[in-house]
Amino acid sequence: MTPPVPPPFRLIATDLDGTLLRSDDTVSERTCAALASATAAGAAHIVVTGRTVAWTRHILDALDYRGLAVCGQGAQVYHAGEHRLLTSVTLDRQLAALALAKIEAEVGPLRLAASRDGMDGDVLVGPGYRLQEGPLPVVPINEASELWAAPLNKVYLQHPTLDDDALAEVARAVAGGFVGVTMAGSGIVELLPLGLSKATGLSLAARRLGVKAADTIAFGDMPNDVPMFGWAAHGVAMANAHPELKAVADEITASNEEDGIAVVLERLFGLEHPEPRERPEPSEPSESPERPLSG
Repeated sequence: MTPPVPPPFRLIATDLDGTLLRSDDTVSERTCAALASATAAGAAHIVVTGRTVAWTRHILDALDYRGLAVCGQGAQVYHAGEHRLLTSVTLDRQLAALALAKIEAEVGPLRLAASRDGMDGDVLVGPGYRLQEGPLPVVPINEASELWAAPLNKVYLQHPTLDDDALAEVARAVAGGFVGVTMAGSGIVELLPLGLSKATGLSLAARRLGVKAADTIAFGDMPNDVPMFGWAAHGVAMANAHPELKAVADEITASNEEDGIAVVLERLFGLEHPEPRERPEPSEPSESPERPLSG
């Protein structure tokens, strides 16, 4: 009897926004089918997102996703099937306040938001922070001091004139010894616990699954995915990815709107390419979550 052929990768790690999700926060039938076939062949799929659990659960539930998810840029490992938070890392608030003071001394006042720790952690939004309309609640605050009243996973920064790349560069230069700094999307520069990244959370989740970095393929689109690509054996950037991520990717696939994940999985796992179906027009405007707090 011929033994079964092992899958080319035992773990498929996918970012959410700009990677697995299309712009309307759905996953295409083709991508769903490719992931289902890959998992049937013996691979595990794990979501790795910058969103905290509180901002990820509704999407995972809608997708009927039952596995582990790495949330909050690696701060949280969440079991979606059991609706249970397995691990959580919080930001040292004293160091974060010191980091903010150093950054503001360099560039002037910042517009701030923050995600509190826990399954239902509130998202605090300060004056002037740019936030799109969406279905998930936020808690407005009037003073920066209100940020520090309870444990946090991360702090979000925006500047009235500096672009995201410039703000992230300054933040790393003046505060990189106190906190981690990453950029997860448009308007999403974040301060994290020092040393924390998507690779941190992914390695913890992979250990629970008995899978190693050498068995892992990762998909992403933003600079916060760079550490994940460094940890995984093979990193695939979407066509819509930030140049910083494309520079370190092992390959570049089609965009998130063009089934980029499915294109790669079909090739690697020898899957059939299904006939394309016309994508229906939404009957009403999509109520997608606020983009400046994802990634």
